[in-house]
Amino acid sequence: MEAVTELDEASLRGQADVWKYMLGFADSMALRCAVELRIPDIIHSHGHALTLSEIACSFDSASPSPDTTCLSRIMRLLVRRNIFTAHPDGGDSGETLYGLTYSSRWLLHDSEFTLAPMVLMETNPTLMEPWQCFSQCVKQGGPCAFEKAHGRNIWQFFAEKPEFNRLFNDGMSCTAKITMKAILTGYKGGFEDVATLVDVGGGTGSAVAEIVKLYPSIKGINFDLPHVVAIAPVYPGVSHVGGDMFDEGNIPNTDAIFMKWIMHDWSDNDCVKILKNCRKAIPERSGKVIIVDVVLEPNGDDMFDDTGLVFDLLMIAHASGGKERTESEWKKMLEQAGFPRYKIIKIPALSSIIEAYPV
Repeated sequence: MEAVTELDEASLRGQADVWKYMLGFADSMALRCAVELRIPDIIHSHGHALTLSEIACSFDSASPSPDTTCLSRIMRLLVRRNIFTAHPDGGDSGETLYGLTYSSRWLLHDSEFTLAPMVLMETNPTLMEPWQCFSQCVKQGGPCAFEKAHGRNIWQFFAEKPEFNRLFNDGMSCTAKITMKAILTGYKGGFEDVATLVDVGGGTGSAVAEIVKLYPSIKGINFDLPHVVAIAPVYPGVSHVGGDMFDEGNIPNTDAIFMKWIMHDWSDNDCVKILKNCRKAIPERSGKVIIVDVVLEPNGDDMFDDTGLVFDLLMIAHASGGKERTESEWKKMLEQAGFPRYKIIKIPALSSIIEAYPV
């Protein structure tokens, strides 16, 4: 009888799990609502926890009569998800006071380190539509989910629609700041023996500029497509070079190469091409390639391991051939490109650092 009870309990737990994952989008939408309404910013600007009516009174003038009952139901879920705190105000009114948590502090728009733009980007209806195409991707292969949903790849789409390009750039910029802080604090001594550093696919150069700012003896080179570096600002200690990382001989000769969030955008074959070109640009004995990307741990219990697996699905949704990789997949790819030795360095971020050596 006890075994049957345990079986029933397991089955019921299975049902509960299916409901949870089926409706998991509700968490994302409630989070987006809080960011759109700037609820974390409102609470933060007052310097203390607020009632629902106090929060609602601080909405912009386009919300003359907000529905606090609807707001209370959304906040109730976000409190359960530990995005906000909730406790009685201690007075006769019996109202609840809502405060910030460590999570909601990452949603402050004006904070130097914020994920608010990324929340707005990833939960945008246009960028969520490709997730509906996963079964087509499995059955048909071919173009990525984004192209199946919108008839063109994500870069073509952004080129046609500047508002989405801004949305994407804002999302990438905020996460880049967070990752760079983690690199500069967690990659102890990694840049100290480097005289010249090339950031391959460095965009407009903000990342290598941050590194050179902390290590002023380094000569920084920002390398990207000519039309990208053409609009790059001037940074002390950084020069901009235009070229194509897929073309042999384009990457400038250097002591070390830095690549942040480049590899996961490309297929294994493309990554091997890029890495082979990197290998030719660095000294065989003392050179290294510094890769900043996710290292998947499918059975790991680190705080970011689950998110890494989700990011891999994000690449199916938005990238053309890109993927996140396990350590064994990184090892195989590096060896094919001529890097028999590597070291993985954990930093306080979703990504890790992979140091790859030619010998």
